[in-house]
Amino acid sequence: MNTTTYSVTGMTCGGCEATVTSRLQSVRGVEHVAVSHISGTAVIRSAEHIAPAVLQEALGGAAAKYGIKEAASADIPLFTLPVLGQTPPVAPAPPSSESKRTWLQTYTPLLLVFGYITLVTLLIQASRNEWNTMLWMNHFMAGFFLVFSFFKMLDLRAFVSSYAMYDVIARRIPQWGYVYAFMELGLGILFALGVIPVLTNATAFVLMSVSVLGVIQSVVRKQEIRCACLGAVFNLPMSTVTIIEDVLMIAMSGASLLMMM
Repeated sequence: MNTTTYSVTGMTCGGCEATVTSRLQSVRGVEHVAVSHISGTAVIRSAEHIAPAVLQEALGGAAAKYGIKEAASADIPLFTLPVLGQTPPVAPAPPSSESKRTWLQTYTPLLLVFGYITLVTLLIQASRNEWNTMLWMNHFMAGFFLVFSFFKMLDLRAFVSSYAMYDVIARRIPQWGYVYAFMELGLGILFALGVIPVLTNATAFVLMSVSVLGVIQSVVRKQEIRCACLGAVFNLPMSTVTIIEDVLMIAMSGASLLMMM
């Protein structure tokens, strides 16, 4: 078994760390990876030594955002060196351009997603010439779960890595992230078709109620980690906005269940 420390450039946050981790783990022969964006290192345990060129290809090639090379021992800050099987020590991250972004700039992707879903569902209601609250909520939740699962599927491994940082189930069972993403896709399809509404709404209510617990814990603890709601495509920080997003789905599915009684 070979353990090698590499120097990684281009990482600025926990989201970058999760992305690099998932991509390096996909390389053949890699047994375990410990990445730290704070120290800019990746410790890789593998069956045999892996050339940096192979790892760079996994990160997207020479033109990728992240660069990797074998690190000299003198270049590795010992107090932040990640240890395999352990969580990297927390230290203040260097200031980045992302910290200067306004609230609107940060959450524009999320606002656009909700805006488009709202617009489409309202247009559907307008075409019916009759307002139906339950049907509108079903269409809204169909759009929500389909769109959000789409972004997760773009880089499923990175989503799973990010989700495991805060979700109450995924922290113990990392594979739950895969199940969660496909459950969102399934719920989106069921809401769009309007079939088995009681089971669909009950599943959505339970799924989102469990999901919001980890979000609330992270916000209360003021943990600076990335929200995985839109997968690894956008770097959205965990905040009360994420809580509102989950609570909205809980409220809609709960209201639909009450209306069906």
